Amino acid sequence: MKKIILFLFLLFTAVSSGQYEERDFSISLNGVYTTSARVYLQPYASDIVVRNESFPIEDIMNPAIELRYALSRSIILGIGTEYMYTTETGPNLVVFSEGAARLINVDDGFLFIPVELSAYYLLPFSTEKFKFLMGGGAGYYLGTHVRKFGDAEVSNVDRKFAYGIHVGVSMDYLLRENVSIRTEMKFRDPQFNVKSAYNKREVEYNGRIIRLLQESFDSKINIDGVTFVLGIAYHF
Repeated sequence: MKKIILFLFLLFTAVSSGQYEERDFSISLNGVYTTSARVYLQPYASDIVVRNESFPIEDIMNPAIELRYALSRSIILGIGTEYMYTTETGPNLVVFSEGAARLINVDDGFLFIPVELSAYYLLPFSTEKFKFLMGGGAGYYLGTHVRKFGDAEVSNVDRKFAYGIHVGVSMDYLLRENVSIRTEMKFRDPQFNVKSAYNKREVEYNGRIIRLLQESFDSKINIDGVTFVLGIAYHF
């Protein structure tokens, strides 16, 4: 992480030797597809098997935005963010109902907002129409566990901010001098831990009252899939 920060600092303090097609900046609106993520519902369990149990969420779609600046003809800096919200229904919660413990279906998922700083290198085989780049950088991740069932409300009472790195390749196809179609493939592995609490212990669920066994619960979210990006960029 220290090496990445030092590298990005040197890039910011470097003297510009030219501009990207005579335009300093570009801003892109993107659609993001992430292949998979995992939610761990007992990340602090003493049993390693229970601790590593998770349920998958697949085929996640979300919007994103990125601003890029051409530091030189071959080095481009970028800062971007996303809004990823997704849930999946599964038998993930044990409750007390009608005199016995029962397993019920709930909608479990997460809200994930990354802020990522990237540095790209314009590959020398790029042409006037096709611009190929490769690069990577560091990310700051903010996340929240989402759980929905019955009339229960869940709020996060404690969460730790997470950091990570990413690498990827991207391509711009210039439709016009200042408009391009942008594609990107990104590899990253963001992970964050969250502590959540219910607003009440007794919940109405499918026409009956159930009692929750815990007032709060811990979870860990790991977005472990490959990320694909498709968007349109305006260069100015």
